[in-house]
Amino acid sequence: MNKILLFVAATVALLTSCGGGQQGLPTSDEYPVITIGASNAQLKTTYPATLKGVQDVEVRPKVSGFITKLYVHEGEYVHAGQVLFVVDNSTYQAAVRQAEAQVNSAQSAVAQAEAGVVQANASLNSANAQAATARLTYSNSKNLYNNKVIGDYELQSAKNSFETAQAAVRQAQSGVASAQAAVRQAQAGVRQAQAMLSTAKDNLGFCYVKSPASGYIGSLPFKEGALVSASSAQPVTTVSNTSTIEVYFSMTEADVLKLSRAGDGLSNAIKKFPGVSLLLADGSTYNHEGVIVKTSGIIDPATGTISVIARFPNPEHLLKSGGSGQIVIAKNNNHALLIPQEATTQVQDKVFVYKVDANNKVHYSEITINPQNDGINYIVTSGLKMGDRIVSKGISSLEDGAKIKALTPAEYEEAIKKAEKLGENQSSASGFLKTMKGESK
Repeated sequence: MNKILLFVAATVALLTSCGGGQQGLPTSDEYPVITIGASNAQLKTTYPATLKGVQDVEVRPKVSGFITKLYVHEGEYVHAGQVLFVVDNSTYQAAVRQAEAQVNSAQSAVAQAEAGVVQANASLNSANAQAATARLTYSNSKNLYNNKVIGDYELQSAKNSFETAQAAVRQAQSGVASAQAAVRQAQAGVRQAQAMLSTAKDNLGFCYVKSPASGYIGSLPFKEGALVSASSAQPVTTVSNTSTIEVYFSMTEADVLKLSRAGDGLSNAIKKFPGVSLLLADGSTYNHEGVIVKTSGIIDPATGTISVIARFPNPEHLLKSGGSGQIVIAKNNNHALLIPQEATTQVQDKVFVYKVDANNKVHYSEITINPQNDGINYIVTSGLKMGDRIVSKGISSLEDGAKIKALTPAEYEEAIKKAEKLGENQSSASGFLKTMKGESK
C-alpha cells in the first residue's frame, strides 16, 4: 500500500505537469479515515490436545497357557464378545472331565445315602411295631400278675422285652438321623463337585479370550505360540472404543478462573459452555463439534494448569486413540473495538495508531490490543474509544502532527481505482504503476 501511495503522488505530479491535473484523484495528503465503533468479534484460543477412545480396555487372559490361535490383526475393528485368540485348552478340558466325574460320583453318593434313609425308616417302622407289641404284652402281664395268674418271673420277662423294644426304637431313630445326615453330606459333596465343575468350565471358557468392548485392536505383542498369563505385566492387546473420542487438554489457572467467574462456578460454566472445535494434525478442522464434560479439579503445581476433557462423536472413525490435535475454544465479544492491523505500526512491543482530531490533524498514539487476533484485525483494549477516528491505511508516510484530508475508505479506494485506470492510459504513469506494484524492478 505504501507503493500505491507513492504512485498516487507521483501520478498526480506527472499528470499535473502534463495536463493541468485530473479531478477525483487522491493527493499526497489524502488518507482513508475510519470512525471507531463497537463490532462483533470472535476470539479463538487453541490448546494442544491428546486423543483417547472413550473406552481403552487392556485385554489380559484369565488363565495361563500358550496361544494356539490368533483371530485378529492390529487395527482391526472388533465387536464386544468376539473371540480374539485362544489359549491352549487341553489341560482345562481334562479338568472339566475330571470335575464332571466327581459330580457323577457325588450324585451316586447321594442316591446311596437316600437308600440308607429308606432302609433306616423301615428299621424304625419295624422297631415301632415290635415296641407296640411289647407294650401290649407288658400291660397284659401286669393285669395277670395282679390277678395272681402269673408270677414275678413272667412279669419281669414281659417288662424286659418292652424295654428292649423301646431301646430298639431309639436305635432305629438314631439310624434314621444318621442316614439323613449322610444324605445332607452327600448333597454337600454334589454342590462342591458342581462348583468345581463350574470353575473348570469357566477356566475352559477363559481359554477363548474375547473382546470386552467394541473398538479397534491395538498392538499385538504376543503371537501364536507365546506363553501368556493373567499376571503378565504387558496386556496381550488393547481394544479402543472410538465411537466417542475423549480429548484431553490443559487450561491455565487464569483461564479457569475467568471461566468460573463467567459461569457462576466451574461446574455451571462447563454445563453452559458452548461447543468446542478440534484442529487435526493436518491443520484441518474436524467436522463434528465437541463438548467439555469435566475437569480434574486439581491444579498441577508443576505446570499451573488443570486437565480438561472434551468429548467428540466419531461416527466415521476418523479420530484414533493416541492421536493429537488442538482444541479450539471460541469466545464472542459483541462490544469489541476492532481496527485493521494495517492501521497500526509496532515499535518493539508497543502498538501505535494515528488518531485524527476535529481539525484533521494526526496524532501518533499508543494503544493496547488483545494478543489474540484473526490476522486481519486487532481488538483494542485501551487507547481508543468509540467515536475516535484513525487513519486506516498508508500510515508509514505520516508524521505526528501532520494535517491530512480525510476520505472515507470507499472514497479512497475509488480514487485509487481512477488513478490505476488513468495509469493504464498513460505510458509514463503505467511505468510508475508497475514499479509501485512491484511488477518491474
